[in-house]
Amino acid sequence: MQVKRPSAIAWWITVLCVVTTVTAVAGTKEPQPTPENTINVQLSEPVRPLAFTHPIKFFVADVIDRSGNAQPMLVYKPQGGIFLDKAPTEITRAGLENCLRAANMLASDRGSADLLLSVYLFHFGLANGSGFDFFGKVEFAVMVKNPKTGKSEQITALGTSIASGAMRKKNVQKNVQEDIEHAFQGALQNLLRGVKLRDAVNAMDASAESAGAQSAPSVPTPLPAANKPEQK
Repeated sequence: MQVKRPSAIAWWITVLCVVTTVTAVAGTKEPQPTPENTINVQLSEPVRPLAFTHPIKFFVADVIDRSGNAQPMLVYKPQGGIFLDKAPTEITRAGLENCLRAANMLASDRGSADLLLSVYLFHFGLANGSGFDFFGKVEFAVMVKNPKTGKSEQITALGTSIASGAMRKKNVQKNVQEDIEHAFQGALQNLLRGVKLRDAVNAMDASAESAGAQSAPSVPTPLPAANKPEQK
């Protein structure tokens, strides 16, 4: 029996189906971090906080991720992905502590702090941009608490940056890193140099002074000499 060879059209259809299947499988594969696609986000220089009426020591009690992002270290998915080398909460804590340490405002431990800071991180990385631009965004809220009085104030901070896109993977990675760093720097400036933090600290200082005045023991007023009882 003679076996018929497939026609050229059938052969090309088979090849096309195989290529399409391989491409689809490759497209659904999640990117994985490697030394080549990992970036190290850090501040170019510490942000100096505004001065307060008297020396204040802060302690960063908690940095909590509230972004709901299942892959917080993956900041860019196309072209094999771009990953952070550390979790956004670690980067945020290190950056904030470095700024406070440089200004001599970082307490050595919780017990020696005047005020406690709890940071709730909502976004760290890239947000939706336009066209080929990269839109960096860092957003968090900070709960400032006086451990002595229990009074607390919440303030928010936001930093954004726009960087141009690129075609080559190396340039894309460089632009993404710089974009996130500028957004991170902006968010810390918004927090440490904004009037919201200064107002919160001043409000808690006033509350502490008021509480101290109310709890101070009353000293009896001495009687005038004319009203003193005669001594026998």
